[in-house]
Amino acid sequence: MSQSRTLDVAALIEGRKLSRFNYVVILVSVLITFLDGFDLLVLSHTASYIADEVGLDKIQLGEIFSIGLLGMMLGGFFFGYLGDRIGRRPTILLSTCSFGVLTLLFALANSYESLMVLRFLNGFALGAMLPLCWALNIEFVPKRYRSTVVTIIMVGFSLGSAMAGPITVWLAPHVGWQGVFVLGGVLTLAASVLLFFTLPESVRFLASKRKGPEKITATLKRMDSSLDVRPGDRFVLLDEPDLGHKEFRVSQLFIGRLKWVTPMIWLGYSASSMAMYFLASWSPLVYQYAGFDRATASWVSSIASFSGAMAGLAMMRFVDTRGPYMVMIYPLLALPFLLVLGISGMQGTAFLMLSLIGAVFVKGSHYGILSIAGVFYPSAIRANGAGWATSIAKIGSILGPLLGAYVLNSGMPVVKSFLVLAICPAMLAACAFAIGHLTRHDLAVDPLPAPSQT
Repeated sequence: MSQSRTLDVAALIEGRKLSRFNYVVILVSVLITFLDGFDLLVLSHTASYIADEVGLDKIQLGEIFSIGLLGMMLGGFFFGYLGDRIGRRPTILLSTCSFGVLTLLFALANSYESLMVLRFLNGFALGAMLPLCWALNIEFVPKRYRSTVVTIIMVGFSLGSAMAGPITVWLAPHVGWQGVFVLGGVLTLAASVLLFFTLPESVRFLASKRKGPEKITATLKRMDSSLDVRPGDRFVLLDEPDLGHKEFRVSQLFIGRLKWVTPMIWLGYSASSMAMYFLASWSPLVYQYAGFDRATASWVSSIASFSGAMAGLAMMRFVDTRGPYMVMIYPLLALPFLLVLGISGMQGTAFLMLSLIGAVFVKGSHYGILSIAGVFYPSAIRANGAGWATSIAKIGSILGPLLGAYVLNSGMPVVKSFLVLAICPAMLAACAFAIGHLTRHDLAVDPLPAPSQT
């Protein structure tokens, strides 16, 4: 009879390079977050069609958009809790099926009331996807790849958001706005079938909850067939606190150094979200007020979004290898551009180029805080940690457009909006510095010991 052993799952993961298993998990995560981004933004691009057919005014459209953000905030709390309660895999599958069905149902909406209900429920389901995918992938890769993997997944979301416009322009004139929602819903439900057959449960989650040794063994074998693991082994995590079977409480997000890290993540994430939604909502209009035509305004905004995603991806290897201090770089680079724009009152091509560069750094900054939003939490509460951070940051998402409206309605020159916008990266840089200081010893920790055998 073989002797029972105690194996450290963290050491088994840390001692490996990324394998085909990891690439498959990352790829399907990018696919589903692509559809998440598409389903979230498609309403914005079909809004004019819906308004004409259903008879909606601008106030009603604004309320439909806003209630979707409220749904996402509440969904982040709920599905984050569920992800740490029943597991990442079943919660991701439930969320995917839910927003797939709800996107399909949008094609049947024929009134303001039905659109409000569907947008809230759809936002509720969509609010879960990114934090859950972050948590799952973080828990399958060595620490030196975590920020990079999170950013790649976020790029999938950004590409899906970017494609919502072109697909609507291509499809809606031929099959109506309903056809765009049908396409999104069908593709999402098809992706959920793919997820069912490919998506594993997190072995770190299973080990943290002290259950499923057979599942842990099978998944570790899928990850690396050469690993010497057996169903009779006892699997533990030696690199994080053992929370065991404790019911989640919000106070767990403030255990030990987290009592400082969590508020800094929330504040930095909220400030970054405020800047992002400020730009997303108002930058095309700011460019038009500054004298540029609509086409130029749209192109500059689109280029800034894509370039910001690429800038964020380029930075993540430095975040992984040198720590959260690196998240400070883009906010600090954005500040002088925003301040010059807000103070100098420049116009013309110089204004356009400086605002584009500033927007790229602001958007790249957002990827920085996203990449570390869930990495500091123990596996037992990671989905809650990422979910709460994402939901709290929705406060900034809601305040961003309101801040823009206040500035633009105040009578100040429109370029002064960049001076106000500079507050956000300044706050993010300060928070990133604090997080880096609080976690400065993480990269200096001695390598984890080999799995113990008893």
